[in-house]
Amino acid sequence: MLVMVCGGVLRPDYHWLRRQQPRALFRLARIHLDAEGFEEVDEHCSSSSHISEASWRYATTRLTWIIIRKGGRLRDITVGDCLELYELLRRSEARTAGRTLFYEILRDLGVFPEGAPHTLFYFRTRGQLTVPELVDQYEIACRPIRDLFVDYLSERQAALDYASLKSLARTLCSSFWKDIEAHHPGIDSLALSAEHATAWKQRIQRIWDKDGRPIRDRVATDEVLLPVRAFYLDLAQWAAEDPARWALWVTPSPVRESDLAGYGKRRKARKARMDQRTRERLPVLPSLVSAAERRRKEAQEQLRLAREGGEGTLVSIDGEILRVLGVKKKSSGHVFAVSEISGRRRDLTIAEERAFFAWAAIEVLRHTGIRFEELTELTHHSFVSYRLPATGEVVPLLQVAPSKTDMERLLLVSPELGEVLAELIFRVREGREALPLVSAFDIHEETWSSPMPILFQWRRGSQSKAISRSALRELVNDVLRVSGLTDAQGRPLTFTPHDFRRLFVTDAILNGLPPHIAQVVCGHQDIGTTMGYKAIYPEEAIEAHRAFIARRRATRPGDEYRTLTDGEWEEFLGHFERRKVSVGNCARAFGTPCIHEHACVRCPMLQPDIKQRARLVEIRHNLLARIEEAEREGWLGEVEGLHVSLSGATEKIEQLDASAVRQSSIDLGMPGFREVTGRGSS
Repeated sequence: MLVMVCGGVLRPDYHWLRRQQPRALFRLARIHLDAEGFEEVDEHCSSSSHISEASWRYATTRLTWIIIRKGGRLRDITVGDCLELYELLRRSEARTAGRTLFYEILRDLGVFPEGAPHTLFYFRTRGQLTVPELVDQYEIACRPIRDLFVDYLSERQAALDYASLKSLARTLCSSFWKDIEAHHPGIDSLALSAEHATAWKQRIQRIWDKDGRPIRDRVATDEVLLPVRAFYLDLAQWAAEDPARWALWVTPSPVRESDLAGYGKRRKARKARMDQRTRERLPVLPSLVSAAERRRKEAQEQLRLAREGGEGTLVSIDGEILRVLGVKKKSSGHVFAVSEISGRRRDLTIAEERAFFAWAAIEVLRHTGIRFEELTELTHHSFVSYRLPATGEVVPLLQVAPSKTDMERLLLVSPELGEVLAELIFRVREGREALPLVSAFDIHEETWSSPMPILFQWRRGSQSKAISRSALRELVNDVLRVSGLTDAQGRPLTFTPHDFRRLFVTDAILNGLPPHIAQVVCGHQDIGTTMGYKAIYPEEAIEAHRAFIARRRATRPGDEYRTLTDGEWEEFLGHFERRKVSVGNCARAFGTPCIHEHACVRCPMLQPDIKQRARLVEIRHNLLARIEEAEREGWLGEVEGLHVSLSGATEKIEQLDASAVRQSSIDLGMPGFREVTGRGSS
């Protein structure tokens, strides 16, 4: 068997090689099939301080598998050969560390052509789909409608990024038309009846699972209604320009303008929620920063004690007592410990690394206000210098690559931010002349970047990897868990990466940064967006109102602010005491005369008392009797005045009756003014 395999007569498959693990065969195959190639691999691995002996043996064995199975030498291995083995290992092995090391060794040795992917993980992502592929994944039954969606999205593609295009395709094809087809099989026209349109708009109020069961209410139905309405309006507009292509599909939109009537109100409600979220988090931001700094220093100190004390040393990480197990002698010297209570094994080196990058992420986000995707795309090339024309002083700037709005911008690096970035670069460089080049996957655009010296990267096993966005979120959440911060309801406080952006804008404007400068710093195209990030504080309205009162007082005569005399105070209190009349209360203002000369029934300022309704009815009967007497006796001069009083009494009775119908009130009692008020001596 040894002779036949080493001679190339037999080429067993990977399943046999994995199952048998003939180590003698592997050793002889490396000697007879490509001794020079494996010597080159051994030299490369031994010169790297980050490749452990176990990973070295694992990668060498996998390369041996390939040349046994495929034949030839190491220099003859292709990317496809590596991918075939990688897919087998991914399905059959639980191991993840070093699984792609064999590929990276060949790449570093220059075996692959220049355009080869930086990592085998590149093949685990499908990349960007074409417009037909985006539409076809929703399996639309009506072919003409499917073709229409393809044409429409192709027209919109030039003005949209991939994430927006994918979202629009999901809304039109899945949330709209696929739902229509599911409830109305065989439909082939965009002209929906009023019944069908109403039923669809009711269904999108909720989120449904694959089996048609409601999961929860949809927070923002506008995210579905607006794209559908825009789709119908676009077809109508384009039909005027190209009727042969679009006129066939022009029909009234099922989403009427009235369906979006509450859009502005819902946006204001969302803004109010975001403002309240910012107001809750801005005061505790210093506590979060202190917790991240304290946790980083504690992790560094505990790692140092573990390395110096060796096996058996007790250390504390995040309040958990751990006993050190030992230190790896190869591959960066990781220190492991086990919990004294739970028995859980932890890597103290990884714990210290996570604490450092959590601190660095929080500091960079709060000092710059950059977007989360911009944070993950910061590279060593992002630093530029600028010489001030007036003074000649050189200032450091941070160049933020175009992201959401495709706008590149420069941010001034403050001394505090400079210290954080310097520590970050020093740590990632690890004594090398330059930062490692790594590729990062953009989850929105679904593309891999070219290898770059990304700042937020860490070493996993033998290779450097860009820290993913989900990992960075988890790092920030780790700090929040140990900080003990809570919200107004006593629940653990949560931070999203975008919260730091809102906090940055609010704090900057509150401290005097002009809004138009904040707009430039944040990279917003509209200053309204910037002001939307700024939370409104009640203190601002209070201080502005107090300043207005102070200015108004300064322009009024000083005599109006003199100390009242006893007579004036008694007159003021007496006015309110004399407001009570037989059928209610007089509501005229202080210092104003009675305009009806105490004919209260006629006066619109009278507030009738429900308890005096019987008296008002008696007054009305008396007025009717007096009118009858005056008409009988011929006192025509009094008849007109009596009719005015009768009209006033009737109106007061109707007011009481209407008030009784609208609401039933509870009399809490009204104390007299002399009981609740008093005068100071000054």
